[in-house]
Amino acid sequence: MLENTEISTQQAQVTAVVRGSVRMDELTAFYDRAYRTVAEALGRQGLQPSGPAFGYYLSPPGEHIELEAGFPTVGQLTADADVVASELPAGEVARGTHTGSYDTLGESWGALGQWIASQGRTPGQRLWEVYVTEPSPEMDPASLRTDLYWTLAD
Repeated sequence: MLENTEISTQQAQVTAVVRGSVRMDELTAFYDRAYRTVAEALGRQGLQPSGPAFGYYLSPPGEHIELEAGFPTVGQLTADADVVASELPAGEVARGTHTGSYDTLGESWGALGQWIASQGRTPGQRLWEVYVTEPSPEMDPASLRTDLYWTLAD
């Protein structure tokens, strides 16, 4: 379910990430490894996440997807094995809040794309998800909150 849609202007956010090109069926394993690896690298460098985990999609979904997974940071990370510094882009974005299981994120992305068109705007090439609610095995997936961001081309 998608709620709270709006167009906003984002400031660039410094991030620490692991980059990858993964098959869609490998996405969960990639995220698990990336978040753990980034958290360890941040700890070694005395840095803290400045917000929740995210997934930043650098290519449209297909057989493989190019992406970055990590955390926004207060300071600049020095490259550490697979972990590199990056950033979430500045500029105008359409955003909305998905409430529910990760299995239904595709429906919310479709709804956000339709909402963008209804505003007379054109979606850009980049999008990202911010995982506001940290999942745990005992939680109800219906309570998960994920913020969706989609760059605008015009």
